[in-house]
Amino acid sequence: MREKVIRLGYVPVIRDTFPEGPAAELRDKVRKRVEEILSGQTDVELVAVDDKIKGGMLWDNADVPMLAAFFQEKKVDALFFPHCNFGQEEPVAMLAKAVDKPVLLWGPRDPAPQGTQEFRVYDTQCGLFATSKALSRYGVKFTYLENCALDSPVLERGMDKFIRVAAVVKAMRNMRVGQIGLRPRQFLSVKVNESELLEKFGIEITPIWTDEITSAVHKLRTGNAHMIGVVKKIELPMAMAMAGIKLEEGKPDPAIKERMEDIRGKVDCSGVSEETLEKFAVIELAIERIAEINELDAIAFDCWSYLADTFGISACFILGDLIDRGLVAACETDLHAAITSRMLQAASREQSCPFVADMTIRHPDNDNGELLWHCGPFAASLMKEGVKGSICNCKGYYEIKGGDITLARMDQVGGNYQLFADQAVGIDGPVTNGNYVWVETSDWPEWERKFMYGPYIHHICGIHGQYADVLKEACKYIGNVTHDSVNDVPAHL
Repeated sequence: MREKVIRLGYVPVIRDTFPEGPAAELRDKVRKRVEEILSGQTDVELVAVDDKIKGGMLWDNADVPMLAAFFQEKKVDALFFPHCNFGQEEPVAMLAKAVDKPVLLWGPRDPAPQGTQEFRVYDTQCGLFATSKALSRYGVKFTYLENCALDSPVLERGMDKFIRVAAVVKAMRNMRVGQIGLRPRQFLSVKVNESELLEKFGIEITPIWTDEITSAVHKLRTGNAHMIGVVKKIELPMAMAMAGIKLEEGKPDPAIKERMEDIRGKVDCSGVSEETLEKFAVIELAIERIAEINELDAIAFDCWSYLADTFGISACFILGDLIDRGLVAACETDLHAAITSRMLQAASREQSCPFVADMTIRHPDNDNGELLWHCGPFAASLMKEGVKGSICNCKGYYEIKGGDITLARMDQVGGNYQLFADQAVGIDGPVTNGNYVWVETSDWPEWERKFMYGPYIHHICGIHGQYADVLKEACKYIGNVTHDSVNDVPAHL
């Protein structure tokens, strides 16, 4: 999995015809406030231009090539242009165009005018209008935060949401998704177009032979974990034989026992044999290692036949546990669900686990309620408080918590991609088996029609929190995908 830290290029902006002193003073105040907001946020790195340009503030077009090279070298994921007075729209647009990353445009509110004799030294809002036009002229997409006071919660909320947008865009660009096994024959609904995903979004679908997992499991069990992936990242026994590689028979990797104990600490395993628990642990470790070798951001897994035929178990709990450990995993080889889940994980800034659910039945007493269910692949960390989770027939059996839930699904028909993203709230409902949560929507009949007419299917991805507006804003930067919702998700942050 790739590094998930968001590098935020930080470029204060001034107008050269305005006095530099007041702008420099404001520059320092803005920087202090921004650092206060980002304090303790280990997933964000501020990449500033302090010593790169005179006064640490952009106004000269001549500085643009050097700054563009600097930000590209630092691999920034987004740019932030706080205006310290009217600003200089042309170099901002030129730099944003050259770097080609999400752009945050903002400036603090001016102090009140002090009479007819005063020459106003900021006029920040005025300059923001000019910069927005220049960005539009250059074809640069941008996110605007309301012209507000430094201590306004608008700035803190806006920065947080923009960082989430940048995280989603970063996750989408050049995403690598492992397809482990074939889709179930009956599931025409989860078909994807690999070429389109690569051409439109840079998403690479990486086929993983199930034999690679089987081989990695054997290596872990025989003390040969260090041999996983040594033959051009291929685990097939034939490839190893051709390379003259032989395995030594040794003791099982100690990580297997450690993983077994960790699983016991999460859920009630009294209904699981020691042999089955060992299979959970070693298969998880094998998948994680193969994902690491292939630099995968997510996987879509054949949960119907491979593990049942090869190891005599179901995949459900394993997939949920992999998600709990940071590797997005979608069942039923649903690649679009894997992609959507990774977007949701990024929107949460890795603070919650996504889940892939069936939209199954309507609530018996609430016309806007729906059961989101699957046979057992939800992360145990999502378990509802007070619920004693268990494993039954290799499946997680527990209701997950409610609260605010973002529901999303990216899908396509005829090359037209749409990303549905909207909000729901967890509610009480009848007890059932597997993993589930009952949710209330604003207007379930309208949701139902939305999903019937497509391009969606019965699978939907969820994550706890309110991120529908983040996903909508991210669509602006991702391109080739249209945002869709039932509710009127705000167009701004």
